[in-house]
Amino acid sequence: MGRRFGSGICRARGLNMLDLMIPPIVAGLVILSIHTYLGLHVIARGVIFVDLAFAQIAALGATVGFLVGVEHDTPMALAFSVGFTLVGALIFSFSRLEETVVPQEAVIGITFVVASAAVILISGFTAEGAEHIAETLTGTLIWVAWPEIIRMALAYTIIGVIYFVFRKPFLTVSLGEHDTPRARTWDFLFYALFGIVISFSVPVAGVLMVFSSLVIPAVVAFLFTSRFSAALWIAWAVGTVTLVTGVVASFQADIPTGPLLVCMFGLAMFVGLLIRFVVRARPGSVMHP
Repeated sequence: MGRRFGSGICRARGLNMLDLMIPPIVAGLVILSIHTYLGLHVIARGVIFVDLAFAQIAALGATVGFLVGVEHDTPMALAFSVGFTLVGALIFSFSRLEETVVPQEAVIGITFVVASAAVILISGFTAEGAEHIAETLTGTLIWVAWPEIIRMALAYTIIGVIYFVFRKPFLTVSLGEHDTPRARTWDFLFYALFGIVISFSVPVAGVLMVFSSLVIPAVVAFLFTSRFSAALWIAWAVGTVTLVTGVVASFQADIPTGPLLVCMFGLAMFVGLLIRFVVRARPGSVMHP
């Protein structure tokens, strides 16, 4: 119970509120730093729910590890999540580039549903199954520790450098040019790195916030521009303002941080739609680098 309603418990212990807010804000910003970029690729590829599927696959890996005695928030638990997401990356990369009448979104949806059901089934064999499912959905951002933040930052930095170095082939494949040399290899590498990012994010942010922080800032950005580079800056700004506002509000109102942040991201999309209507922005339907 304490892990889900952290702000009230911490205040009851007389801890300084600002000191408590800084770690979740920093962790959230670290997550956003790469989620916003990946979210733009998700929109460009038209696979809106791939991040949700990856998040659930990572959660399934962690759940399987938990069932066989692996403790949460350990390197071995992360290894289970990464291993499962690499299998998902293989499935998604092949399903996208194969010539078939079955759309990739159908494969993604099936994967998500099966992984979700498997998490529920496996959690039923553990004494803390219900709490594990709740933490999988909403995360434990409020309780994140500095060592975990540093590990995420280091991992995301390495992955971010790889994405930056190979940004042109990644973007080329995302924008639909599948006839490029070794397109399948680039697609698998993109999804594999994507899965590793999600494996780090889910234990901290939870499945719901992972999806929200990936997709919503990107959606808001593309409401105003069709240029990938400009959208990235807008997405970062939207995500940062939403995250900081949500964390501060959760502490002030003493309500669960994870669910509130998801609602705040939803509010950000509504505000974005409203602003777009007022300024009559027409970014165009063709995406550019």
